[in-house]
This record gives sequence, C-alpha cells and structure tokens, in this order.
Amino acid sequence: MNAEVIKTFRNTPVSGKIIIKQIGDFADTAKRLASMERSGEIIRLKRGLYVVDGSDFGFPPSMPICSNHIYGPSYVSLQWALSYYGLIPERVYSMTAVTVKRSRDFSNKLGRFTYIQVPEEYFHIGISTAMNDGANFLIATREKALCDMILADPYVPNLSIIALKRYLEEDLRFDTDELEHFDTEIIRQCAECGRKKSTLTNLIKIIEQL
Repeated sequence: MNAEVIKTFRNTPVSGKIIIKQIGDFADTAKRLASMERSGEIIRLKRGLYVVDGSDFGFPPSMPICSNHIYGPSYVSLQWALSYYGLIPERVYSMTAVTVKRSRDFSNKLGRFTYIQVPEEYFHIGISTAMNDGANFLIATREKALCDMILADPYVPNLSIIALKRYLEEDLRFDTDELEHFDTEIIRQCAECGRKKSTLTNLIKIIEQL
C-alpha cells in the first residue's frame, strides 16, 4: 500500500471493500485483504472492518477512534475515560464504552473493546468530542463518565453519602479534589433518568458541599 493511500485513510476505520477499491486490486478481495492483514498493513477490527496501520506516516491506529466505529452508536467512557481525564491513577489498556445496543465485547490485535448498554434517553446526556492522532472521537464528559461508572458497576447499590465517598476514594481511587469543577447539571440529568437516582443525587450533594 503506497503512502498516498495510507494518508487518505489516515487512522479512520473503513470496510474491506473501500480499501480494495482505493488500491485498485479487484482480483480476489478476500485473499488480498488477508495478505495485507498478515503483512501488518491493515488490522482487522471485526468482520469486514479494518484500520490501516499508518504508524510510519504519523497515523497510528487509535483505540478510541476505533471504538466509536466498531460498535455504534457509542462513546468512550467508564474506566478508560476516567483514566484519560486523569481522574483515576490506573492506566487502562482495554477500551470501555457505552452504547444503546446490547452489551458486547470485541477483541482484536489492538486489544479488547467492551460496550455497556444504557437506555437511549440516558445515552445522549453529556457526550463530548476529543482528538487523538489527528482525528476526533466521541467521549463522555468527566461528569458522565463517573455517572456511567456508578451505574455500570454491579457492586454499587444505592449508596449513602458516606458510602459513596468511600467508593470514590477507596474503590475507584478517584481524585475527589476535581469534583469541585464538575457540572452538577449533567449529573442531575443522569439522575432524572431513574437508574440509581439516590446515589447520583448524593453525588451532587457531595459536590455542593465542597
């Protein structure tokens, strides 16, 4: 694959048909894609979807960008987003995301991609964009990522203020000093959707006490 083709695709996932059309090789699509995958020119993200490895040209495959394309509609959130914002100390290597579709996992050469299902009315709250390696991707705001974490964690029931503080500080090791900069309106909208409403309401109370 020549440099111009790589620069055309950059790090945006595309179908195998688009790749073959761009390089002009129609002899045997399946064999050509398999050959390119073996050589490392492309990475298969899931059946029919690939990303070109343009690392040598400044366009390395991007986990968050790929996440948006592998299963959608979705946005990056949960542990990965909290780590991205520097709100938890651990570096997260697997990609975590939220979707309106059923929960699913995908694994490929880049790693593991996990998607958690949420109601559609909740999904659309607190979504932002960020840039990675020259391309934009959808990601939860800091507030929404924390709400997603609380709602998705099966070990978190409705928590009192004291229990919630303990969960943030001890379980998540969350940087609670950053809470004073949080937009409580986003959390309030999430709480109004009904899931773990009392816990999210208590999160607002913790922030308002700072």
